[in-house]
Amino acid sequence: MKLNEIRAKFLKFFIENNHRLVSSSLLIPEHDPTLMFTNAGMVQFKNIFTGKQQTDMKRAVSSQKCLRVGGKHNDLETVGYTSRHHTFFEMLGNFSFGDYFKETAIELAWNFITQELSLDKNRLSITVYHTDDEAYEIWRKISGLADEKIIRIATDDNFWSMGNTGPCGPCSEIFYDTDLNSDDKVVEIWNLVFMEFDKDAEGNLHALPKKCIDTGMGLERITAVLQNVYDNYDTDFFTAIISHIQKYCTSKVAHRIIADHMRAAAFLIAEGVLPGNEGRNYILRRLIRRAVRYLGYDDPILHRIFPVLIDSTSPAFMGDIYPELLRAKNLIETTLKAEEENFKDTLTKGIHMLEKYTADLNPGDTLSGELAFKLYDTYGFPIDITLDILKEKKINFDHRGFNNAMQTQKARSKWSGSGEKSVDQLWFNFADKFGNTKFIGYENDEIGDAKVLNIISMENEIINAAHVGNKVIIILDKTPFYAESGGQLGDTGTILNAVNNNVAIVENTHKVNGLHLHQCIIKSGSIHEGDVVVASINKDKRENLCRNHTATHLLHFALRNVLGNQVTQKGSLVAPDRLRFDFSYSTQVNYNQLCLIENIVNNLIRANHTTSTKIQNMDQAINEGAIALFGEKYSDQVRVVNVGSSRELCGGTHVQRTGEIGLFKIVTECSIAFGVRRIEAFTGQEAINYIRNNETTLKQIAEHLKAPVNDIINRLTILNQERKKFEAKIKSLHKRVVNLENIKHTTINGINFLSNAFVDIPADIIRELILRNRELHTVIVYTTTEDNKNILIVKISKDLTSIMSAKELVANIIGKSCGGNAELAQAGYHHSDPITSIYNYLHDKI
Repeated sequence: MKLNEIRAKFLKFFIENNHRLVSSSLLIPEHDPTLMFTNAGMVQFKNIFTGKQQTDMKRAVSSQKCLRVGGKHNDLETVGYTSRHHTFFEMLGNFSFGDYFKETAIELAWNFITQELSLDKNRLSITVYHTDDEAYEIWRKISGLADEKIIRIATDDNFWSMGNTGPCGPCSEIFYDTDLNSDDKVVEIWNLVFMEFDKDAEGNLHALPKKCIDTGMGLERITAVLQNVYDNYDTDFFTAIISHIQKYCTSKVAHRIIADHMRAAAFLIAEGVLPGNEGRNYILRRLIRRAVRYLGYDDPILHRIFPVLIDSTSPAFMGDIYPELLRAKNLIETTLKAEEENFKDTLTKGIHMLEKYTADLNPGDTLSGELAFKLYDTYGFPIDITLDILKEKKINFDHRGFNNAMQTQKARSKWSGSGEKSVDQLWFNFADKFGNTKFIGYENDEIGDAKVLNIISMENEIINAAHVGNKVIIILDKTPFYAESGGQLGDTGTILNAVNNNVAIVENTHKVNGLHLHQCIIKSGSIHEGDVVVASINKDKRENLCRNHTATHLLHFALRNVLGNQVTQKGSLVAPDRLRFDFSYSTQVNYNQLCLIENIVNNLIRANHTTSTKIQNMDQAINEGAIALFGEKYSDQVRVVNVGSSRELCGGTHVQRTGEIGLFKIVTECSIAFGVRRIEAFTGQEAINYIRNNETTLKQIAEHLKAPVNDIINRLTILNQERKKFEAKIKSLHKRVVNLENIKHTTINGINFLSNAFVDIPADIIRELILRNRELHTVIVYTTTEDNKNILIVKISKDLTSIMSAKELVANIIGKSCGGNAELAQAGYHHSDPITSIYNYLHDKI
């Protein structure tokens, strides 16, 4: 049975047993700052398990994409050296939310593995938590297994928790004896978690509101069992990938690492993660570089292996169940290639640095572990290459120092949360009580019969009324206020009780768990729970937001048109006065390209295209060419915004016709991270103001130059040429002045001592004068003033540097370190008479 067939069979079985099919959540968890990545199938249901989120869904089934490269579950360094570990894997799972519990969960599992998968029950064995008598007896009844095949386990192996905190409970693991000739022929294939508790930060267990079921079966592992192979990497899925890898390397360990890491990297990139030096971005970089280490160090090839995942004729095809891989094809390939090429440069630099570190070491010496770790951590230089080079040089390696530095780094980079706020229980309660806020802001900018459902103080306390000066959050049953989302800032405006003219000023609007939260300050009177109010947005601000949001779509279209379809949105800001657009691109966008992009956008504006929106099926929208943002999870029904040839999934507000934008002007283009560029632009009146300000500046420059605006460049060229001539004349005059000075000449115990205090002579002229003097047995001490600064310059002839140093002499006199060397040194000073001080110092010392 093929891997893709097993996944389909699992989902079909549980759908037929009244489970709702739920698509995989993102690898980057939503509203969960405790996890770096989704590491289990139950993560997206966590709030349902804890009771924070209410749902009418009683049973669910999913195939969840998981990543275990950080926190409690981290298999990164293990991959490649075992047969069954992966960083990325798929977790098959069925779930019950207060519906069935142990008996039904065990019965469903037993029927699936023995009937649907036809596994020999004589090869099966079960473990239960040592105190879970109930599960033990249910297994005896349903399976008919002998007592010795149902084993009680007292360790945490049979008490599962998602992380250090959160839902947990005793579990029952199902094992299968593969009957293969190996030490670990008995394989765990499925874990049934009887979710009963919620563990707090202190480790205390609290009963969950409802007893739930969470199961997890690794798709790759069960595939190996059904295909009767010991190694997960010998299954049809991985052999399809490895057949491509074998063209480039022969190591079995390398095959596993490259196949696993390439797949994991592809999924991360598809969710908008790019290689970097912190957090999730750093994990992606490590995955790619670890794969490249085992490939060799010639031309990039990971991007050539990746297409096997989206080849519908391959057993490794994943594009049907995970269409994000198809949508992100260009981004994945360009990112993999760019990171491989970048790593090749770091390898070259690393070898150069290692040669530098070992230049003064002899055979038998030891290279510092801290230096080796710096190569590994800062330059990404593989430690195995370091060891190979040291072995050739017969230089020892400080393993302890390297390991200590590694532990320090791990402690420093330990995941401490994403910084994303968890969805507060308060908002879950409101959502359960009132449902989602009805947003009518696409059609209306004012509504006269909105009802105040709740008022919440800044301390998150529910209050009945808010009075003048109070800052509160007001929840309405319906609203015209757009909540900050998709880069577009939230609406502002007023909430008015028309009966008594009491007013709340809406300063911002946010959305949490389907609720629009109106952040308000009470301007007059009081607003009470239950009031029927007039909710009105700031129309001018909304119109400016619409202009900039539609312009953002046009900019995205133009960027892809000019730079290629590998351009993908990485972030945006839609403000009333400007727009900001971040996108993936590896090099600077040059001036000519920016002009072309500007022209495309302004042509679309002048064409006065109608903006239209429609709600349609997600798959249909994508098939028709709509662009989805990477890293976003969309519902089955999506809103598609069409503007000319631009088609994007978007929930924001837009102009009715592009002509309303008026004008589009790019003001900056820059890099904000590796492979990510940023464009900022103005539209409408702000764009006109920007051009006018530049025009005013040009006119002021022209007035100063006494030339027409169109002749500024020519006039500046002439002035620059004249400036260079004057500088040359001034330098010549300075030299003449210096040559006319009476240099004081004396001796100190046979050493020539030349000195002079120059005034308003540039230091570089004085250095030229000093350097022309090549007399032996000579000390030269000159001072000068330049731009109101005092400068001391000392030269000591080369034959005297064995007994004195210019740098040390100057530092001793001015009382601080200075630039220079033993022959020549220079520094600023506040000393009243450094020449006399140096003369006296030398007179006493020589």
